[in-house]
Amino acid sequence: MENVLEPLRAAIRLLFEITAYPVLAYFIVINSFLLLLIIFASVNFTAHLRRQSFAGARVTAASPLSPGISVLMPAYNEGAVIATSVRSVLDLRYPDHEVVVVNDGSSDETLQTLIDVYDLVEDRREVSVKVPVRGTIRAIYRARDTALPIVVVDKENSGRSDSLNMGLNVASKDLVVMVDADSLLDPDSLLVVSKPFTDDPERVIATGGVVRVANGCEVVAGRVVSVNMPKNYFARIQIVEYLRSFLLGRAGWSQLNSLILISGAFGMFRRDLVTQAGGLDPDCIGEDFELVMRLHRMMRRSKRKYRVIFIAEPVCWTEVPSTAAVLARQRRRWHRGLWEVLIKYCGMTFNPRYGTVGMIALPYYWIFELIAPAIELFGLVIVPLGLLLGVVNVPYALAFIAVAYLYAIFVSLMALLVEEASFHRYNRWGDLWVALLVSVQENIGYRQLTAIWRIQGWWAALRGKKQVWGTMTRTGFENASP
Repeated sequence: MENVLEPLRAAIRLLFEITAYPVLAYFIVINSFLLLLIIFASVNFTAHLRRQSFAGARVTAASPLSPGISVLMPAYNEGAVIATSVRSVLDLRYPDHEVVVVNDGSSDETLQTLIDVYDLVEDRREVSVKVPVRGTIRAIYRARDTALPIVVVDKENSGRSDSLNMGLNVASKDLVVMVDADSLLDPDSLLVVSKPFTDDPERVIATGGVVRVANGCEVVAGRVVSVNMPKNYFARIQIVEYLRSFLLGRAGWSQLNSLILISGAFGMFRRDLVTQAGGLDPDCIGEDFELVMRLHRMMRRSKRKYRVIFIAEPVCWTEVPSTAAVLARQRRRWHRGLWEVLIKYCGMTFNPRYGTVGMIALPYYWIFELIAPAIELFGLVIVPLGLLLGVVNVPYALAFIAVAYLYAIFVSLMALLVEEASFHRYNRWGDLWVALLVSVQENIGYRQLTAIWRIQGWWAALRGKKQVWGTMTRTGFENASP
């Protein structure tokens, strides 16, 4: 037996000698950079909250000079939530906005629900094709009450990106907001997210808003009226993830003028520039990421001054996966999309022509987002195996746990502290204690599972395997009524 183990022990010892300190350094750097982003985010939040009392939201809400906004909402089998989501957008405080719902060949009651709830009638309008689309329009509907600004396009199934491109062709306003059909917007969402365009109309080309978890929250008439911690294990952990990555991470990147990803669940863009860029890429899994990267490249190459901004408030609420199977599909798809976009724009990486986007943001996404799950799983295998074979010493194993997991827990706790001090969304002490507990639980089992799923997505992309989106089962919002 010893003769069999000795070659393995020698191989592990050599591998350990080569990788031990680089792996430790990797986890120190990635967690330290996340902590730095949180610090930048806190600066961003402080400035944002200080400006709130002078923002002039009431003036904007009543001004006929505010830029018009088209809210584009692709929908595929969203019958459980579509009426509530559309109502939340129609009721937003904004002087000039329309809702363009694109029914992407749904096989459920999505279209009929919209027709019944909003009393839709067929519209014979001609659609000007500014952005190429693949899906054929079957019918266009509008509300019988012409004061209700809703347009519903029923078309053949051709995917989310192509549906958004169809929405771009139908939209009539200067700004477009892309939201998912399973999303709910806070009442002042459009007022706040559009304000940078009003303040700096020449330079601001895109803004991104906060995305939070709606699971467990109480929804009435399309509004989140009570923010509660969900009972589902997976949904709870995603709350901490969304706070750290979608809120604090992107606020930090925005402060560094290096925001390269705006969530497809809630982003606002200048319609003329998105149209000029060719709309969304229907062949790319990470279409929201790819669009922002294309806009960065287009603006840099034309040497035009521009800004892409993240707004810390208000909020878009979305239903997140509550089962392991659906969550696994989502994470595989996200990581595959990350790989595809990074490869497509690899020429911008470490290229000073693209400023902080090329010199800081893209290298970070290559080293600490794309490769992170591989390093994580490598450490999880090599350290326990090395301990078992007597190759890895106990002090190193403890140091690995400290920098890879205890430091990560500390970063998550800091993220919760900054978020709670800034916005105080959870009013019950019980919910806060659950959030603190989840920050620890995330690192035991869940983090390793997501690393495996992300590697699977990457591997599928490398093999050229066709991406299948699968079905996101909707449970609908708590106590929701349209």
